[in-house]
Amino acid sequence: MGFDFLKYNKIYLIFSGFLILISFIFLIFFGLNFGIDFTGGSILEIEYKNERPSNQVIRESLIGLDLGEFIIQPTNERGVILRMKEISPEIHQQIIQKLKEKGDLEEQRFESIGPVIGRELRERIKLVTFISLLVILFYITLAFRKISKPIASWQYGISSIICLFHDVLIPLGIFSILGNYYHIQITIPVVIAFLIVIGYSINNTVVVFDRIRENILKRTGQTYEETVNLSLNQTLSRCLHTSLTTLFVLIAIFFFGGETLKYFALALILGIIAGTYSSLFLASPILVFWLKWKKNV
Repeated sequence: MGFDFLKYNKIYLIFSGFLILISFIFLIFFGLNFGIDFTGGSILEIEYKNERPSNQVIRESLIGLDLGEFIIQPTNERGVILRMKEISPEIHQQIIQKLKEKGDLEEQRFESIGPVIGRELRERIKLVTFISLLVILFYITLAFRKISKPIASWQYGISSIICLFHDVLIPLGIFSILGNYYHIQITIPVVIAFLIVIGYSINNTVVVFDRIRENILKRTGQTYEETVNLSLNQTLSRCLHTSLTTLFVLIAIFFFGGETLKYFALALILGIIAGTYSSLFLASPILVFWLKWKKNV
Protein backbone atom coordinates (compact mmCIF):
# COMPACT_ATOMS: atom_id res chain seq x y z
CA MET A 1 0.00 0.00 0.00
CA GLY A 2 3.05 2.30 0.20
CA PHE A 3 3.77 4.75 3.00
CA ASP A 4 1.52 4.49 6.04
CA PHE A 5 0.44 8.13 6.45
CA LEU A 6 -1.86 7.41 9.37
CA LYS A 7 0.67 5.49 11.50
CA TYR A 8 1.93 8.70 13.14
CA ASN A 9 -1.39 10.55 13.00
CA LYS A 10 -1.13 11.98 16.52
CA ILE A 11 2.43 13.18 15.95
CA TYR A 12 1.35 15.20 12.90
CA LEU A 13 -1.51 16.79 14.82
CA ILE A 14 0.69 17.60 17.84
CA PHE A 15 3.46 18.98 15.62
CA SER A 16 1.05 21.24 13.72
CA GLY A 17 -0.67 22.30 16.93
CA PHE A 18 2.70 23.23 18.41
CA LEU A 19 3.64 25.32 15.35
CA ILE A 20 0.26 27.09 15.41
CA LEU A 21 0.63 27.82 19.15
CA ILE A 22 4.15 29.23 18.67
CA SER A 23 2.92 31.36 15.78
CA PHE A 24 0.07 32.72 17.93
CA ILE A 25 2.55 33.62 20.69
CA PHE A 26 4.80 35.48 18.26
CA LEU A 27 1.82 37.29 16.76
CA ILE A 28 0.55 38.33 20.21
CA PHE A 29 3.92 39.54 21.53
CA PHE A 30 5.52 40.89 18.34
CA GLY A 31 2.49 41.62 16.18
CA LEU A 32 2.87 42.31 12.48
CA ASN A 33 4.92 45.13 11.04
CA PHE A 34 2.41 46.61 8.58
CA GLY A 35 3.82 48.68 5.75
CA ILE A 36 2.70 52.09 4.62
CA ASP A 37 0.04 50.42 2.45
CA PHE A 38 -1.91 49.85 5.69
CA THR A 39 -0.61 52.43 8.15
CA GLY A 40 -0.09 55.33 5.78
CA GLY A 41 3.27 56.98 5.14
CA SER A 42 5.89 57.40 2.45
CA ILE A 43 8.45 55.10 0.92
CA LEU A 44 11.44 56.23 -1.11
CA GLU A 45 13.75 53.86 -2.97
CA ILE A 46 17.01 55.09 -4.42
CA GLU A 47 20.09 53.52 -5.94
CA TYR A 48 23.57 54.99 -5.78
CA LYS A 49 25.63 54.82 -8.94
CA ASN A 50 28.80 54.16 -6.98
CA GLU A 51 29.41 52.96 -3.44
CA ARG A 52 26.41 53.23 -1.10
CA PRO A 53 26.94 55.30 2.08
CA SER A 54 26.45 53.50 5.39
CA ASN A 55 23.12 53.66 7.23
CA GLN A 56 24.72 55.90 9.84
CA VAL A 57 25.90 58.40 7.21
CA ILE A 58 22.45 58.45 5.56
CA ARG A 59 20.72 58.95 8.91
CA GLU A 60 23.05 61.80 9.92
CA SER A 61 22.56 63.52 6.54
CA LEU A 62 18.79 63.61 7.10
CA ILE A 63 18.95 65.16 10.57
CA GLY A 64 16.97 68.38 10.60
CA LEU A 65 14.22 67.15 8.26
CA ASP A 66 10.80 66.45 9.76
CA LEU A 67 10.62 62.72 8.96
CA GLY A 68 9.57 61.30 12.34
CA GLU A 69 10.79 57.76 13.04
CA PHE A 70 12.15 56.39 9.79
CA ILE A 71 13.69 53.09 8.70
CA ILE A 72 16.70 52.71 6.42
CA GLN A 73 16.75 49.41 4.58
CA PRO A 74 19.71 48.61 2.27
CA THR A 75 18.84 46.67 -0.89
CA ASN A 76 21.23 44.90 -3.23
CA GLU A 77 24.75 46.41 -3.37
CA ARG A 78 23.87 50.07 -3.96
CA GLY A 79 20.18 50.47 -3.19
CA VAL A 80 18.42 51.97 -0.15
CA ILE A 81 14.77 52.10 0.88
CA LEU A 82 13.56 54.78 3.29
CA ARG A 83 10.25 54.22 5.09
CA MET A 84 8.81 57.18 6.99
CA LYS A 85 5.62 59.05 7.85
CA GLU A 86 3.69 60.71 5.04
CA ILE A 87 5.77 63.60 3.72
CA SER A 88 5.09 66.51 1.38
CA PRO A 89 6.66 66.85 -2.12
CA GLU A 90 8.92 69.60 -0.73
CA ILE A 91 10.35 67.32 1.97
CA HIS A 92 10.74 64.59 -0.64
CA GLN A 93 12.93 66.86 -2.76
CA GLN A 94 14.95 67.95 0.28
CA ILE A 95 15.70 64.30 1.08
CA ILE A 96 16.92 63.68 -2.47
CA GLN A 97 19.17 66.74 -2.32
CA LYS A 98 20.62 65.72 1.05
CA LEU A 99 21.33 62.18 -0.14
CA LYS A 100 22.89 63.40 -3.39
CA GLU A 101 25.52 65.17 -1.31
CA LYS A 102 26.76 61.70 -0.31
CA GLY A 103 26.94 60.35 -3.85
CA ASP A 104 25.32 60.38 -7.28
CA LEU A 105 22.03 58.51 -7.16
CA GLU A 106 18.92 57.63 -9.11
CA GLU A 107 15.42 57.61 -7.62
CA GLN A 108 13.70 54.27 -8.24
CA ARG A 109 10.28 55.00 -6.71
CA PHE A 110 8.42 57.23 -4.32
CA GLU A 111 5.01 56.31 -2.89
CA SER A 112 2.89 58.13 -0.37
CA ILE A 113 -0.34 56.78 1.13
CA GLY A 114 -2.64 58.52 3.60
CA PRO A 115 -3.69 56.77 6.84
CA VAL A 116 -7.39 56.71 5.82
CA ILE A 117 -6.63 54.73 2.65
CA GLY A 118 -4.46 52.39 4.71
CA ARG A 119 -7.31 51.67 7.15
CA GLU A 120 -9.75 51.10 4.28
CA LEU A 121 -7.35 48.58 2.73
CA ARG A 122 -7.10 46.65 6.00
CA GLU A 123 -10.87 46.44 6.34
CA ARG A 124 -11.30 45.33 2.73
CA ILE A 125 -8.69 42.59 3.07
CA LYS A 126 -10.40 41.27 6.21
CA LEU A 127 -13.70 41.19 4.30
CA VAL A 128 -12.14 39.48 1.26
CA THR A 129 -10.50 36.83 3.46
CA PHE A 130 -13.71 36.13 5.39
CA ILE A 131 -15.80 35.82 2.21
CA SER A 132 -13.14 33.58 0.59
CA LEU A 133 -13.17 31.17 3.54
CA LEU A 134 -16.97 31.11 3.60
CA VAL A 135 -17.18 30.35 -0.13
CA ILE A 136 -14.54 27.61 0.18
CA LEU A 137 -16.45 25.97 3.04
CA PHE A 138 -19.71 26.09 1.05
CA TYR A 139 -18.10 24.82 -2.14
CA ILE A 140 -16.40 21.80 -0.54
CA THR A 141 -19.59 20.88 1.34
CA LEU A 142 -21.47 21.02 -1.96
CA ALA A 143 -18.79 19.22 -3.99
CA PHE A 144 -18.57 16.27 -1.58
CA ARG A 145 -22.28 15.97 -0.84
CA LYS A 146 -22.41 12.48 -2.41
CA ILE A 147 -20.21 10.96 0.29
CA SER A 148 -22.16 11.37 3.49
CA LYS A 149 -20.67 8.26 5.15
CA PRO A 150 -18.67 7.66 7.23
CA ILE A 151 -17.73 11.38 7.22
CA ALA A 152 -20.26 14.05 6.28
CA SER A 153 -19.40 16.44 3.44
CA TRP A 154 -19.38 19.50 5.72
CA GLN A 155 -16.64 17.85 7.80
CA TYR A 156 -14.39 17.87 4.69
CA GLY A 157 -15.03 21.61 4.53
CA ILE A 158 -14.19 22.16 8.20
CA SER A 159 -10.98 20.12 7.85
CA SER A 160 -9.99 22.26 4.84
CA ILE A 161 -10.58 25.50 6.77
CA ILE A 162 -8.46 24.22 9.71
CA CYS A 163 -5.65 23.48 7.25
CA LEU A 164 -5.96 26.93 5.71
CA PHE A 165 -5.55 28.55 9.14
CA HIS A 166 -2.49 26.34 9.64
CA ASP A 167 -1.04 27.31 6.24
CA VAL A 168 -1.47 31.04 6.81
CA LEU A 169 -0.80 31.32 10.56
CA ILE A 170 2.63 29.66 10.45
CA PRO A 171 4.02 31.99 7.72
CA LEU A 172 2.43 34.95 9.56
CA GLY A 173 4.28 33.88 12.72
CA ILE A 174 7.55 33.83 10.77
CA PHE A 175 6.77 37.27 9.30
CA SER A 176 6.09 38.47 12.84
CA ILE A 177 9.65 37.47 13.85
CA LEU A 178 11.12 38.99 10.68
CA GLY A 179 9.16 42.21 11.26
CA ASN A 180 10.33 42.51 14.85
CA TYR A 181 14.03 41.81 14.24
CA TYR A 182 14.59 42.77 10.58
CA HIS A 183 11.80 45.34 9.98
CA ILE A 184 10.24 43.20 7.23
CA GLN A 185 6.83 44.67 6.53
CA ILE A 186 3.44 43.26 5.58
CA THR A 187 2.71 45.01 2.30
CA ILE A 188 -0.02 44.62 -0.33
CA PRO A 189 2.06 42.11 -2.38
CA VAL A 190 2.63 40.03 0.78
CA VAL A 191 -1.10 40.01 1.56
CA ILE A 192 -1.84 38.99 -2.04
CA ALA A 193 0.68 36.17 -1.60
CA PHE A 194 -1.23 34.92 1.45
CA LEU A 195 -4.51 34.99 -0.51
CA ILE A 196 -2.81 32.97 -3.26
CA VAL A 197 -1.62 30.52 -0.58
CA ILE A 198 -5.24 29.99 0.46
CA GLY A 199 -6.20 29.08 -3.11
CA TYR A 200 -3.10 26.96 -3.71
CA SER A 201 -3.39 25.06 -0.45
CA ILE A 202 -7.06 24.25 -0.93
CA ASN A 203 -6.25 22.96 -4.40
CA ASN A 204 -3.88 20.27 -3.05
CA THR A 205 -6.34 19.36 -0.28
CA VAL A 206 -9.24 19.01 -2.73
CA VAL A 207 -7.13 16.71 -4.92
CA VAL A 208 -6.63 14.36 -1.96
CA PHE A 209 -10.30 14.58 -0.89
CA ASP A 210 -11.42 13.93 -4.47
CA ARG A 211 -9.35 10.74 -4.60
CA ILE A 212 -10.85 9.65 -1.26
CA ARG A 213 -14.31 10.21 -2.76
CA GLU A 214 -13.48 8.12 -5.82
CA ASN A 215 -12.07 5.28 -3.73
CA ILE A 216 -15.09 5.32 -1.40
CA LEU A 217 -17.48 5.08 -4.38
CA LYS A 218 -15.37 2.23 -5.84
CA ARG A 219 -15.20 0.60 -2.39
CA THR A 220 -11.42 0.22 -2.82
CA GLY A 221 -10.50 0.01 0.87
CA GLN A 222 -12.10 -2.19 3.50
CA THR A 223 -12.08 0.58 6.10
CA TYR A 224 -12.13 4.38 5.91
CA GLU A 225 -8.54 4.49 7.23
CA GLU A 226 -7.36 2.18 4.44
CA THR A 227 -9.16 4.26 1.83
CA VAL A 228 -7.59 7.48 3.14
CA ASN A 229 -4.12 5.96 3.25
CA LEU A 230 -4.45 4.57 -0.27
CA SER A 231 -5.70 7.93 -1.57
CA LEU A 232 -2.79 9.80 0.02
CA ASN A 233 -0.29 7.42 -1.59
CA GLN A 234 -2.01 7.80 -4.98
CA THR A 235 -1.82 11.60 -4.85
CA LEU A 236 1.58 11.92 -3.12
CA SER A 237 3.73 12.29 -6.25
CA ARG A 238 1.31 14.75 -7.86
CA CYS A 239 1.27 17.01 -4.78
CA LEU A 240 5.06 16.92 -4.41
CA HIS A 241 5.78 17.53 -8.10
CA THR A 242 3.35 20.45 -8.27
CA SER A 243 4.72 22.06 -5.13
CA LEU A 244 8.40 21.54 -5.99
CA THR A 245 8.12 22.98 -9.50
CA THR A 246 6.33 26.03 -8.07
CA LEU A 247 8.91 26.40 -5.30
CA PHE A 248 11.80 26.36 -7.79
CA VAL A 249 10.34 29.41 -9.55
CA LEU A 250 9.61 31.23 -6.29
CA ILE A 251 13.11 30.61 -4.92
CA ALA A 252 14.53 32.12 -8.12
CA ILE A 253 12.25 35.16 -7.69
CA PHE A 254 13.29 35.49 -4.04
CA PHE A 255 16.99 35.67 -4.87
CA PHE A 256 16.90 37.46 -8.23
CA GLY A 257 13.50 39.19 -8.46
CA GLY A 258 14.47 42.40 -6.69
CA GLU A 259 13.38 43.92 -3.40
CA THR A 260 9.76 44.53 -4.42
CA LEU A 261 9.06 40.85 -5.10
CA LYS A 262 11.39 39.34 -2.50
CA TYR A 263 8.95 39.07 0.39
CA PHE A 264 6.01 38.33 -1.90
CA ALA A 265 7.99 35.25 -2.98
CA LEU A 266 8.97 34.43 0.62
CA ALA A 267 5.32 34.46 1.77
CA LEU A 268 4.41 32.10 -1.07
CA ILE A 269 7.37 29.80 -0.34
CA LEU A 270 6.42 29.50 3.34
CA GLY A 271 2.72 29.10 2.54
CA ILE A 272 3.25 26.43 -0.13
CA ILE A 273 5.54 24.40 2.16
CA ALA A 274 2.97 24.61 4.96
CA GLY A 275 0.14 23.88 2.50
CA THR A 276 1.81 20.81 1.02
CA TYR A 277 2.47 19.46 4.50
CA SER A 278 -1.11 20.07 5.65
CA SER A 279 -2.62 18.54 2.49
CA LEU A 280 -0.75 15.28 3.07
CA PHE A 281 -0.32 15.05 6.83
CA LEU A 282 -3.13 17.10 8.32
CA ALA A 283 -6.33 17.38 6.25
CA SER A 284 -7.13 13.67 5.90
CA PRO A 285 -5.71 12.60 9.30
CA ILE A 286 -8.10 15.15 10.87
CA LEU A 287 -11.02 13.33 9.23
CA VAL A 288 -9.77 9.94 10.49
CA PHE A 289 -9.23 11.36 13.97
CA TRP A 290 -12.73 12.91 13.85
CA LEU A 291 -14.28 9.57 12.82
CA LYS A 292 -12.54 7.69 15.65
CA TRP A 293 -13.64 10.33 18.16
CA LYS A 294 -17.25 10.09 16.89
CA LYS A 295 -17.25 6.30 17.30
CA ASN A 296 -16.03 6.59 20.88
CA VAL A 297 -18.65 9.16 21.90
